[in-house]
Parts: sequence; C-alpha cells; structure tokens
Amino acid sequence: MSNTLKGKVALVTGASRGIGEAIARRFAAEGARVIITARTVEAGSGRHHGGTVGVGDRDIALPGSLAEVAEQIRADGGDAIAIQCDVGDPASRAALFDAAMAQAGGVDILVNNAATAVFGQPWDQIADRKYDEIWEVNVRAPYDLMRRFAPQMKARGAGWVINISSKTAEMPAMPFSPFEKSAGVILYGSTKAALNRLSVGIAAELEGSGVAVNTFAPFSIVWTPGTAQTGVEKYRGSPGWVEEPVEGMAETALALASCDPNAVTGLCVYSTTYLREIGREIRTLDGKSLLGDWQPAVA
Repeated sequence: MSNTLKGKVALVTGASRGIGEAIARRFAAEGARVIITARTVEAGSGRHHGGTVGVGDRDIALPGSLAEVAEQIRADGGDAIAIQCDVGDPASRAALFDAAMAQAGGVDILVNNAATAVFGQPWDQIADRKYDEIWEVNVRAPYDLMRRFAPQMKARGAGWVINISSKTAEMPAMPFSPFEKSAGVILYGSTKAALNRLSVGIAAELEGSGVAVNTFAPFSIVWTPGTAQTGVEKYRGSPGWVEEPVEGMAETALALASCDPNAVTGLCVYSTTYLREIGREIRTLDGKSLLGDWQPAVA
C-alpha cells in the first residue's frame, strides 16, 4: 500500500456489492475516506427488482449491504461513511449531496457506478416504467451528481469524476452474435453509450479547471452478485466469452482517481486494457500484493 489517496474523500455509488464494493475497498486501502452509498443498508435486505426474463417483477434476494462493506473497510484499517441513497430518486440524490458535505466536508473523487438494466426482453416488450428507470439511474443520476459535486471540487482545487460504462455501449457488429440477438441488452447499452458521450463532453467543458472526468468499462463481463441475476449465465462458455476480475476494475478506478486531473481527462477506456497501456499491475483489494499472473478467465 502506498497511501496514494491519503487525505482524499471518495464517494462511490452502488457500493453495497460487486464493482462498487471493490472500488471502495481499494480506495480505502490507499488512505481515502470513502463514502459508500446504495439502497441496501443492512445485511440480508438486498433485492434485485425484476425486469429480467425468468424473474419478471419479483424481488429476489441479493447478498451484500453498506453495513457489511463498511465493516470490512474498517476491519482492514480504512475509514468508511455509509449513506443510503437511491440514485434513481432525485430527492435521494439531493439528500446524498447534503449528507456527504455535512459528514465529510466535501468530496474529491466521485465514482458513478450504480446502474440498472433489463435483459432477455425484446425491445418492444420493455415496460415504460422500466425504460424510464434505466435512463434515470444510468444517465440522469450521474449527470445530476456531477453537476452537484463538480463545483465544490473546483473550489477545493482539484477533483476526479469516474463514470463506469460498459462494452455494450459499442455498436453491435455483424454478423450479430446470439447475445446481441437475444440478450435484450439494447436499452442498457444505449444508456451507457449516452453516458460515454456525456462524460467526454463534460470533460471538455471542465478542461483546465482541475477536475478530470473519465469513463471506463470492463473489457468483458465481471461476474458479480448483480450480474448473476441478469439471466446472462446461459452465455458463459460461448465462443469468445471471457471474464475479468473485479480487482481489475478497482485498480483502473484507482489509476484514474490518482492521475493529474489536468493531463488525464476525457478518456473512455477499457479497464485491464488501459492498465496494460500505462504499465500498471493489478493489486488485491487490500493493496498488499499483486493479483499474480492473471489472464482472462475463459469459462
């Protein structure tokens, strides 16, 4: 560990499990005071709220909670503040900003990780309610939080915004894969494409201000509790299928949270691809050791 983020305050949305949890733990291991946010506060209360073929609108249990992540960070010697927030609710986002400013005095690093999706449903069968929810959570929420936190970052002299995207933002290539033809990923991918454009545009407008805005995505899928509920497990083992370790996402986030914000901004990159380009190795979430001779895991 190098205390790269010592003295910094980082806010990570969707941090009760998966990629958000990993980023929060990695940041805390490098000395950051981490504000973790999500809907799920207590252990055993996490729910996947449907919208997937085979699930419908039924709520199903998910592991992970803010309480558990905060406890792990503190057990590892880090500093965590847990604040409940539903990023799909404008009032909850406003309350998050107020609470973060009151409890931490300001935020240096904002990681917009929270997202929602619908898989397995044809485009013309997605409910209007779900359509609106996906755009609210995946695009409007990051925009709103950037608009709230960027001004105080400028006032603090520097800031780092990191938005988590997806490879599904790319245009599908022909011949279309079975995944593209049946996964129902069109809406999720469209919101992530919009997030990419939004992020680079804001980076351009903030250039020279000391606030960096960068976006990155896994080069392939990261298997998390949320991913496991999307219905894409049937594609594991298909030709070209690879899975990326969650540590690669955390390491990329750390690299983008500790860069020169006036020199590294406006990027849309893939995690482990970017790490190879800058010659950075992946470390474990506690920062104590290298992940080892990691290679893409073909299921």
